[in-house]
Amino acid sequence: MKSVICNKPGELAVIDREEPKAGPGEVLVRIRRVGVCGTDMHIFQGKHPFLEYPRVMGHELSGVVAADSPSGRLRAGEEVYINPYIACGTCHACKRGKPNCCMRIGVLGVHRDGGLCEYLALPEGNVFSAEGVGLDQAAMIEFLAIGAHAVRRAKIRSGDRVLVIGAGPIGIGATLFAGLKGVEVTALDLQQRRLDFARRALGVAATVVAGDTARDELSALTDGDFFDVVIDATGNTGSIERGFDYVAHGGSYVLVSVVKDRISFSDPEFHKREMRLIGSRNALAEDFEAVLAAMREGRVPADLLITHRSPLAEVPGRFADWIKPESGVIKAMIEV
Repeated sequence: MKSVICNKPGELAVIDREEPKAGPGEVLVRIRRVGVCGTDMHIFQGKHPFLEYPRVMGHELSGVVAADSPSGRLRAGEEVYINPYIACGTCHACKRGKPNCCMRIGVLGVHRDGGLCEYLALPEGNVFSAEGVGLDQAAMIEFLAIGAHAVRRAKIRSGDRVLVIGAGPIGIGATLFAGLKGVEVTALDLQQRRLDFARRALGVAATVVAGDTARDELSALTDGDFFDVVIDATGNTGSIERGFDYVAHGGSYVLVSVVKDRISFSDPEFHKREMRLIGSRNALAEDFEAVLAAMREGRVPADLLITHRSPLAEVPGRFADWIKPESGVIKAMIEV
């Protein structure tokens, strides 16, 4: 079968691999769509902290069941979405109901080879029916679930003012699901184009371009109080550190993005605000289910999210361009 592998930062190649066979408890899935996200960009750029090369990327996946699953829950020809977080089920985190941060987690496309290929053999428990949505939508469930999980971690309450920093795909997910809570959401990003998209497609209350005047603008929007919940989805150390300044007294700061560096902040400012600092990693099954339900209800503007497409064989020639801000990528979708 054909697969696209990242041999080292900046180098992608199409290779031939043996088609996998489903083992005990596994189901064989013919991959049909692969979404590209910030994690893939970081892998390509050599910025991801949890990865060794070479690696087949791809964790935003949908496909078609190639043969009936062992339990009979999934039938050949059924369209499915994939939860790419393969947990051990026995570690401390798993026993406490948090397989998203399993101590021995194997995330497809990060810790183990992912879905930029024609077939994957996967644990049946990581494959779910996508009934009611199409293959494009099904491949977007995972990144939106990360945003939904961050919003759930934030424990947003009625009347909260929410700031989402970073209007890329993960930020879009957080913005969307914060908005579905019925609260006021402000988006902050370097790119005006992305902010325009957030206003047009997601109905944010306000947008601010990141820069020297951003703090003053955010202060003016909130009468100097700043935001009850701040969610950073930038993957940028400087942005994460600046975000502490935007949290209101008694507020919460949720870090969805991950960077290789240490982060630092003013302890007196952190302490006097009695700020909650929250990590948000991956997503849980209930987050996937929440996204699927929102899609079925027509509450996710999926058609607006996909801005670029490519067949699998052309990915090595297009990937570097998708990283450039001027490319205008919101979500690139690879068709297998």
